[in-house]
Amino acid sequence: MRDTDEQTAAYPSRFDGTGRQNGHRAAERLNPANPLWGSNGIAFGPDGRLYVAEFLGGRISAVDLAGGDLDVVVPAGGPVQSPDDLAFGADGSMYIADLVPGRVWRRSPRGEYSLVCDEVKNPNGITCIGDRLFVNEMKPDGRLLELFPDGGEPAVLTEGLAMGNAMQRGPDGYLYYPHMISEQIWRIPPDGGEPEMVADEVDRPVAVRFDRGGVLHVLSLGPEGRVTRIDLHGTGSRTLVTSGVVGLDNAAFDAENRMFVSSYASGGITEMHPDGRTRVIVPRGFDGPYGVTVGSGGTVYAADHYRVASPSVADEGVRAGDGARTAAGEPVSRVLAPFAHGIVADGGLLHLTSQFGEVRTYDPEHGSMRTRLGGLNRPMGIAVSPAGSLVVAETGGGRVLAVAEDDKVTVLAEGLGRPVDVAFDAAGRCYVSDEQAGAVLRLEQDASVTVVADGLGAPQGLTVLGDELYTVETEHRRVRAISLSTGASWAEAEDLPVGPSPDAAPAPPDAEPALFANGLPGLARRFAGIAAAPDGSLVLSANGEGTLLRLTPSGRR
Repeated sequence: MRDTDEQTAAYPSRFDGTGRQNGHRAAERLNPANPLWGSNGIAFGPDGRLYVAEFLGGRISAVDLAGGDLDVVVPAGGPVQSPDDLAFGADGSMYIADLVPGRVWRRSPRGEYSLVCDEVKNPNGITCIGDRLFVNEMKPDGRLLELFPDGGEPAVLTEGLAMGNAMQRGPDGYLYYPHMISEQIWRIPPDGGEPEMVADEVDRPVAVRFDRGGVLHVLSLGPEGRVTRIDLHGTGSRTLVTSGVVGLDNAAFDAENRMFVSSYASGGITEMHPDGRTRVIVPRGFDGPYGVTVGSGGTVYAADHYRVASPSVADEGVRAGDGARTAAGEPVSRVLAPFAHGIVADGGLLHLTSQFGEVRTYDPEHGSMRTRLGGLNRPMGIAVSPAGSLVVAETGGGRVLAVAEDDKVTVLAEGLGRPVDVAFDAAGRCYVSDEQAGAVLRLEQDASVTVVADGLGAPQGLTVLGDELYTVETEHRRVRAISLSTGASWAEAEDLPVGPSPDAAPAPPDAEPALFANGLPGLARRFAGIAAAPDGSLVLSANGEGTLLRLTPSGRR
């Protein structure tokens, strides 16, 4: 397999020897492998390196800022499942907010893990003041607590946080933290007391950070990459800077007061200058990708958990549909679309499924997003029927649903195992991949179900090209072709980087949390999508390494 740009291929795939040609299809990456599976909390360690928490990757890595090299310090598959933020204590211990299971961990300087607390709901913002440890909850009516690594009950400093997140001690000794829902910045003495609001109407605050001069920087989670600088010591004046880094998550300042930022939406580490100019340290990539579709003009779109994105572009500084800039080799963000997993192009529209349990329609021309249906149980693949209705695989509910133009819902099939994707052939017949049954099914007009192929290894993505149906067997890491006229099947491409990567924490599909109990977003449900392109090639979501692959017939490279 070759990359489209050798200059951007410095970070290896999590797989080795992938995408070999087997006489049917050859694989070509449309973007380099993703080095960071999202980047969330970042902090400088005692050794001077920048440490990065990968919420979706389940890892923490240290970055050499001089060359961008990564060293995995907290690997996936250990006690830490979903690190979202981190901080260092006075003795060099690393403290980790493990968001999904609701735990806070201590990693000693010797690399030993101990559980500090498992009584925090959605722990996110975490910071240390000397030997003292503080954490807040990313939930409505959340708490800010002091935790005691050597034992003792957590002490609640305050309640009523409207979604807490990254926080820090200010020059005045107070703890500063955002209310993400109410778009406010608050502070409180670390020994407790009455909380005080210090800034209101701040653009979608996700993190507060002070530079070496004591200036407050508030990061926005929106697509523009905005940072608001607030003068707390003088007039309270604000300066707004736009970086173009989509979905900012956190920031850290080094000894020279250089600002480095992370992105929950696309990963990477970027140096951000005071005027908004940026320098890429670790390139951004896909958080998935999951569902994939090809528009009528040949543009490839991927549902990428937090956004809709397209593969890399040739020219640095290209602006995406939401106005954000992207560097050469990096995916182009089209729109922030929280927890998007399935996608299908329909003329000038894009239809999406969401891990929130929704079906949504996005109109790129007008920048509008409309919710068509809600309350579903893990909807995944989506297709447009010949009649114009949206057909959705409700994976968690074992059903296939049709959503009409007036949003009326019809159940096409139920009682399935774990349907993941849907596709239509030229005759208008609907096919479903059932991951649990290891089969591809055809839905008949009399509501019966016909088995088209069985004995498959966890089939997910599904598409039809001419007389052939293609499905992604994630268990065997291959694309299988099935002739719709003869029933014959064969491996179209093998050894593909789909499904969990070798360094991922092993977990059965049903054990992968999609939502927290209170409805907040959690870890992604894996989905390797596939789509047919007008030129006869196939586009595959290689979600094990964070790339899109183009599969072309041999001899047509």
